[in-house]
Parts: sequence; structure tokens; C-alpha cells
Amino acid sequence: MTEWPDLAGRLDAESHVLPVRVYYEDTDFTGIVYHGAYVRFFERARSDFLRLIGIHHKELADGDHGVSLAFAVRTMTLDFRKPARIDDILEVRTGLAEYRGARVRLDQRIYRDGELLVFADVTVAVITSEGRPTRLPQILADKLLAHMPDERPMD
Repeated sequence: MTEWPDLAGRLDAESHVLPVRVYYEDTDFTGIVYHGAYVRFFERARSDFLRLIGIHHKELADGDHGVSLAFAVRTMTLDFRKPARIDDILEVRTGLAEYRGARVRLDQRIYRDGELLVFADVTVAVITSEGRPTRLPQILADKLLAHMPDERPMD
């Protein structure tokens, strides 16, 4: 099978960037993106960010690092500024804001043509298959920490 490295977006100096096209299924009857669709866009971007830095959900779940692990969303705050519409090409940016113990905080933003549409502040917990918070194995923590930005916020 041919690899499509751009399918998972790309990493740049400050964040992960995932292009997303708005389809009919993402919209309400007016052609405006339904609020729940943004949550799906953010989830895809978080998953692809992790994939590109070498942290794979399947390996976590399969216990490849000693114990079965997962990321569970603990909190998510969304700020809707402007609507996206059917056929728009969006850019979902994901940046690591904080990593501490079993908590990972990410800043996520959705842009259309450089204009900010939606902002999300997301905290995920690293948990075992029993639902207990735990730290990532050091090899995975190092992969995350390699993408911790200097104190620059994403604009």
C-alpha cells in the first residue's frame, strides 16, 4: 500500500496542522458546520498529532509499553467565533500547552484562510485500561516533551 504522509497533516515549528474539508454530513440544514463536528475535527487532529510524533493509539491499547493505556478527554472548553460552511477548507492546529504527570493540555484552533473560527482548550488524562490515571512510559513522555513549545502561544 502506498503511504500518504500528508493524510495525517504535518508538523511545523509550533504545532501540528491538519487540513479538513467540510462535507454535507458536517453541517446542519443551513450549510453551517454543526457544533459537534468541530469536536470530531479536533479529535482527528489530536490523534494525527500523536501519530506523527510516534505515539500510536493501537500500540497504547495493545500494551506495547507494558500496560494497556489510553487518552481520555477530561475537560474541553470551546470558543466559537465564526461559523464554517459546507465546502470550506479548514486548518486545524494542535499545539502542546502543558504536560504534567498524567495530564496533557493542548491548545487547538480551527482557521479558514488564516481567520480564527474556533478555539479549544483540551485536557486529556493518560489512563490504564481500568480507568486509573497514570504517567506515560518515559520513552513516550520524551516524544511529547520534544514538542513542548517555548513560551510562545499559537496566534
